[in-house]
Amino acid sequence: MSISHINEEVIFLEEDDDTKTNLEFRSDQKSELEKIQKVIVTNTDWSVSTILDQIIRENIYFDFRIQRRDEWDITKKSRFIESLLLGFPIPQIVLATRKNDKEFLVIDGKQRLLTILQFYGRSQSHNNGFALNNLEFRTDINGKNYEQLKNDIFKQKELDELDIQTIRTILVRNVDSVNLLYNIFLRLNVKTTGSSTQELRQVLYPGAFNEFLDNRSIKSQALKKIFKSSKPDARMRDNELLLRYIGFHFFISEYRGNLRNFLDMTCQKLNQSWNEKNYRVQTIVDKFEEAVQAIINIFGERNFSRMWLNNENTYQASFNKAILDVMLFYFTDEIIRQAAEAHQEEVVNAFKKLCSSNRDFQEGVEGNTHSVRKTYNRLRVWGEALLEVLDIEFNLPEFMENHIIFNGLR
Repeated sequence: MSISHINEEVIFLEEDDDTKTNLEFRSDQKSELEKIQKVIVTNTDWSVSTILDQIIRENIYFDFRIQRRDEWDITKKSRFIESLLLGFPIPQIVLATRKNDKEFLVIDGKQRLLTILQFYGRSQSHNNGFALNNLEFRTDINGKNYEQLKNDIFKQKELDELDIQTIRTILVRNVDSVNLLYNIFLRLNVKTTGSSTQELRQVLYPGAFNEFLDNRSIKSQALKKIFKSSKPDARMRDNELLLRYIGFHFFISEYRGNLRNFLDMTCQKLNQSWNEKNYRVQTIVDKFEEAVQAIINIFGERNFSRMWLNNENTYQASFNKAILDVMLFYFTDEIIRQAAEAHQEEVVNAFKKLCSSNRDFQEGVEGNTHSVRKTYNRLRVWGEALLEVLDIEFNLPEFMENHIIFNGLR
């Protein structure tokens, strides 16, 4: 596989959070506050062995999809284990109860939990049973994994002490609002650059479609090129990007301006109807691969899905998901895609013109891009621009009563 600038960090243009602009959420604040008042938060100090046991028993939801999204390198994992061995303070773990109040969702602390699972050799991920490396204080155990330390009679006592070392664990109970779970997750993960709610969504809406989504996002060559990495994104942003594309393809007429709710709904509907729709979903995902490659062919790998800055005569450095929306919307069609590649210069110039002088397009791809009107505007004006430069005909979306009406390009 040939991917230029492999493992280079991609900066995504920040989009306004749905919770800041969603009128429906604001009008329901009283109801949300009532739900918050029912939440019970308790602090406990669980030992490392207790936490490990809870994961193994599947009381802490930590399935394979989460385990293969590994963000920390071996040095960071090793020094976390070293901190436990030394009794250093460890950042708290936050869990929310689900179902019978005995099962927990991971709200904050995924990498810490995964590191414990891997060190003890109980993970399904590629770093399972890793050997400690680059330790700062306990250099005597560099290069040793758990089994080697366990079989060393001089180190067994230290592993026993590791087992009983405690980590402050916050348990959040009585959370019966998905909105509230998302808000807790986002506030705790605000420190994480580019944190994605897809991690929580995969847990909240399990099913056959979500399994397919995760598998395809990991295998996708197009997403590897977008993220400039051969590895799956640890924050599941690749997963969310593919979900966003699928959602707009199948359910755009049901979009109401709240992207998070829309993606939740997409997962729920496709999980429920997977037996009926799986072939269609797989087909449209295949077209995603072809469309991304066509966009790269036209705009270049460094420039595709980035805003043209006319005053600087260059493209913006940040990757723009709203621009990718409009490109994919039309270029998944083979006839449009082929015509666009045959008229590359005209297509690029049309895009630059929209970025430079079309206010509807500019407002539709920057700032609060989630509103129904702005989503429609960017789709419509890009479609009109393509119609002007391509010698083909296709349908454009319509706008009616704050809904996007669209029945297909042909």
